[in-house]
Amino acid sequence: LTDMAEKKNIAGKPPSQRQLRVGEMLRHRLSEVLYAADFEAKVLKKANITVTEVRISPDLRHATAYIMPLGGDHIEKIVTLLNDEVPRLKKISMSGLHLKYTPDFKFAADKSFDQAAAMDELLSSEVVAGDIADLETPDGA
Repeated sequence: LTDMAEKKNIAGKPPSQRQLRVGEMLRHRLSEVLYAADFEAKVLKKANITVTEVRISPDLRHATAYIMPLGGDHIEKIVTLLNDEVPRLKKISMSGLHLKYTPDFKFAADKSFDQAAAMDELLSSEVVAGDIADLETPDGA
């Protein structure tokens, strides 16, 4: 998974403690709402959706919630359907939060699992294994 503390915003700065705190609070709230929500779309009713990360802008007005359904099935369709549900989900998830601004948010597919799988595949390839073996063998032996 990605570590939000290492990500940089548009200005090239890492997120502030406030951004990290608000992002994590929104992640928890969205997770609860998605678990309990009653959706009309059959795909959303069946999906077990995990909110892996919420990145929020420095002004705390815009957020992107990265999600992954269990097994990764129908991810693009689920993201589209959830983005259609944002106004309703925003109303439910933001009630009771004490924020100066109610951030607008959107959903996006979390691609970090695909990146991790590609990295694992690369590291387990014969080429890399051969390179590692060459490094472990002392020269001239």
